[in-house]
Parts: sequence; C-alpha cells; structure tokens
Amino acid sequence: MEETSGKTRWYDTLWAALIFFTRLPFWRVYQPPRASYKAVVEFWPLTGWLTGGAMAATLYFGSLVFPWTVTIILAIAIRLLITGALHEDGLADFLDGFGGGGDRARILAIMKDSHIGTYGVLGLIIYMLLLGAALFSMPPTMAALTALAADPFSKMVSSQLINMLPYARREEEAKNKTIYRKPTLAAGLSMSVQGLLPMALMIWQTGVEWTYVLVIPAIVLYFLYLLMHRRIQGYTGDCCGAACLLVELAVYLAVCSQGLMH
Repeated sequence: MEETSGKTRWYDTLWAALIFFTRLPFWRVYQPPRASYKAVVEFWPLTGWLTGGAMAATLYFGSLVFPWTVTIILAIAIRLLITGALHEDGLADFLDGFGGGGDRARILAIMKDSHIGTYGVLGLIIYMLLLGAALFSMPPTMAALTALAADPFSKMVSSQLINMLPYARREEEAKNKTIYRKPTLAAGLSMSVQGLLPMALMIWQTGVEWTYVLVIPAIVLYFLYLLMHRRIQGYTGDCCGAACLLVELAVYLAVCSQGLMH
C-alpha cells in the first residue's frame, strides 16, 4: 500500500521510523526515501515494541542473574542505548523551555538550544527516580509486562499531539528539517493496534484495572496539550518526546497506585 503522497510505501516509512527513533544500524540494511521521514510517527508505537521489548526482556531475564536494583538500572540503560536518549533529550529541552518562562519566541529558542539548563537536569533526575522507584515496587514479571505495554502505548497516545496542534516552527527551523504529516484514518487505526495490543496483553495477564492505565495517561496528555496550546500555540519534536516519557511514566504510576504487585 502506498503513502498518500504517492512517493513512499509503508515499508519505507517503517524503515524510516526504525532509523529515526533508534540508534541501531538499520540504515546499513536499507535507506528509505527522504519523504518517508515525514510519516515516521505512523510507526512510532511499533518501534516501542522493540525498545519496550528490550527493556522487558532485560527486566525479566536480568532478575534471574542480578539483584533487582541492578537489573532495573541495566534495563533503563539498555533502552537509552537503543534510542540514543532521543526522548530524554526532548524532555530536558521541554522542561528548560517551559520552565524558563518568557513568551513564545523565548520558549522555542530555549528548546532549540543544545545546552541543558537547571530545569532540564532536575527534571531528568526526578523522572529517572520515579521510573526506577515504580519498577522497584513491582516484581519482575509485572515490571516486564508493564514495560512492554507502556512504551508503545505512550507513543500511540503522544502521537495525537500532531492531530491536536500545528507545528510551532517553520520546517526549515525544525531540528531534523522535517515536519511530521498528520496520520490518515488508516494510519491512525494502525497506530491504535500497535499501541493497544501490548497493553491488552498486560491487562489480561496481570488483571490490572484498565481504566487506570488507559485514562490517567490520557489525562496527562490533555494537560500537556493545554500547556503547549497556551504557551507556544503548537508542538515541536521536543514536545512529542517529553509527552511520550511523561505519558509512559503515568502508566507506571497508575499500575503502582493499585497495589496489585505485592
């Protein structure tokens, strides 16, 4: 099936997503057309199967060899290596920009600056502490299933920013010189399947209350949308990365809040 632009096919977009959202050498195997990168969000949740799966495998099998605390640190490190800390960089820039205050132009300028500020440093520390504490509160099987589900689900939910807001910069001002295109209806349905299948598996296997893990992350995204709409009247790539991590963290905290892991 070809893209709506008529220039790329679905497998071009899939390869582009794997190249864009990970640091694994997929580009050595195949080089998709440049136009494919405008639609990488359509396979963003599917890349979460890879990153979330690697984290889940490390949590489960690593717990058979190492102490639980060491396993958690290894699992987080594995994902950071696979993604190149792409979304963590976005979260730091997002926190620096919105935390630093100022008008729309000032926020966008701060987010584009490659230097990390106080808000970014503190935000990443708090995020990592909460993520680690959430994983530590779960047994290995629960933690692995949650990691497998939370990663693609958060990417599916966060991708809605592209439909909800316009891009806040001109294309030539974008960090990667690319503005994501709005997904078609068919792409949206595909993204829903990519994001919801692992979540359905987690809910089925653990018995966790589905309203917690589905509704709470959606509420987090809605408040992030309101903040972006009010402050910069749009989104950026950093905003998407920050939303992904914060929505994902909301999944972990929602699971923890139910006390089902003891």
